[in-house]
Amino acid sequence: MQLGLDFSLVEELVAGVDEVGRGPLCGPVVTAAVILDPARPILGLNDSKKLSEARRERLFDEIREKALAWCIGRAEVEEIDRLNILQATFLAMQRAVAGLAVRPSLALIDGNRCPVLEVPAAPVVQGDGRVPAIAAASILAKVSRDREMAALDALYPGYGMAGHKGYPTPAHLEALRRLGPTPIHRRSFAPVRALLADA
Repeated sequence: MQLGLDFSLVEELVAGVDEVGRGPLCGPVVTAAVILDPARPILGLNDSKKLSEARRERLFDEIREKALAWCIGRAEVEEIDRLNILQATFLAMQRAVAGLAVRPSLALIDGNRCPVLEVPAAPVVQGDGRVPAIAAASILAKVSRDREMAALDALYPGYGMAGHKGYPTPAHLEALRRLGPTPIHRRSFAPVRALLADA
C-alpha cells in the first residue's frame, strides 16, 4: 500500500472504518470511524465477531472514552433499497468519517473496496483482525446496531430481531412468511422482494 504518506507523521491520525449490517434483511447498515490515541492504549481490540457480547460492551465504552475521535454513521433502509447495499454502506462510511471531530490523515477501510472520501483512503482485507483502529470501529458499529435491533424487537414483536439481528436465519424467514414484512425490512433483498411479489 503506497500512498506517498509519511506514516511516522500520520500514525496517530489514521482512522479505522468498518461496517455492520450488510447481510441482514432489515434495519440500517451501521458504520463507525475511529482514530485511536497512541497515548491511551486499549487492550483486547479484535474483530467484533470474535469477542463475546460482554467484552464488546466493555470495549464500546472504553473506545468512546479513550479514542482521539470517533463517529458512528448509518444508512437507512430506504437508502439501502434506493442505492443498493454496497453504495449505502459507502454512504454510511462517508458520514462516519465526515463526522469525526479530528480530520484523519488517512482512512483504512475494512474490506477490498473504498468509498470516495475527503481524505486519502486504502482498503485492508480482514482489517478488523489486523488494524486496531478498524477493530475499534467494528466494535462501535456492532454494539450500536445490536442495541438498535433489540429496541426494534420491542417495536416489531414476533420476528426475533433481538436474537438474529435481522440476518436471514430460519426463524426470521419463518416469521417473515407468517407475519409479512415490517416497515424496516429491505424491499430490495430477495426473500423480502419475493414475499411482496406473492402478496
